[in-house]
Amino acid sequence: MEPNHFIYWDVSPEIFRIGIFALRWYSLMFALAFFIGLQMISWMFRREAKPMKDVDQLFMLVLAGTIVGARLGHCLFYDPAYYLGHPLEILKIWEGGLASHGGAIGILTAMYVYSRKRPDQPYLWVLDRIVVPIALAAVFIRIGNLFNSEIVGKPTTVAWAFVFARVDNLPRHPAQLYEAVMYAVIFVLLLRLYRRYSPNIPHGYLLGLFLITIFGSRFLVEFLKVRQEAYGDLLPLSTGQWLSIPAVIAGAYLLQRALSARKTHTKAKKQKR
Repeated sequence: MEPNHFIYWDVSPEIFRIGIFALRWYSLMFALAFFIGLQMISWMFRREAKPMKDVDQLFMLVLAGTIVGARLGHCLFYDPAYYLGHPLEILKIWEGGLASHGGAIGILTAMYVYSRKRPDQPYLWVLDRIVVPIALAAVFIRIGNLFNSEIVGKPTTVAWAFVFARVDNLPRHPAQLYEAVMYAVIFVLLLRLYRRYSPNIPHGYLLGLFLITIFGSRFLVEFLKVRQEAYGDLLPLSTGQWLSIPAVIAGAYLLQRALSARKTHTKAKKQKR
């Protein structure tokens, strides 16, 4: 297949620049993800009669957990030797470098802090709600990666291959779009389940499903990606795949636990009749 049959991608990461200020597509996608997420969480709290005053604190903790966790995850998971030798570089978040696994750990930590003082919003209850907008946020983030011409796929000759001109002239798998489409499907699934079964969703059900599907998808797409870590070629699986395995296992445990709890609850209700 001739190169001109592939999709030529040479989009600037910047939307516009005024002096030293530049609005980038990635920043816009990141901001849009959190804005929509805030609206969704507000809708969920109204739907389930939870205090609306809690939404702002929840949002700020999710934001902080995402940024801090994703940045530390990138530095420590993908190039620890460099960042441990140059610790001040970790603070240069404006230069890019965020890891979804680190962001997940940051959010889990932030939600633990949030739920400790709110007995009406247990830890798993909160996580079951926020994973719905987080799945949508993952779609926007991967689109941002596409505009940055980063996290590219391996060379291929498939008809829909992208030539990332800012990387090289090789046709490659548009791995960012593969993930974005998968995450969009997962978001729709989680939203439909939430709308149908809330507020009686067994604790951990949506979180478990989220972990299995999101990180299971990530594990599969990693086979088509160029490895990001400096030591990647030395391992049989990529760092992203190794980190996804415990997430999928944890998700399977939570899902099984939630389904068992629902089965027990249903059985107890029948016995009372």
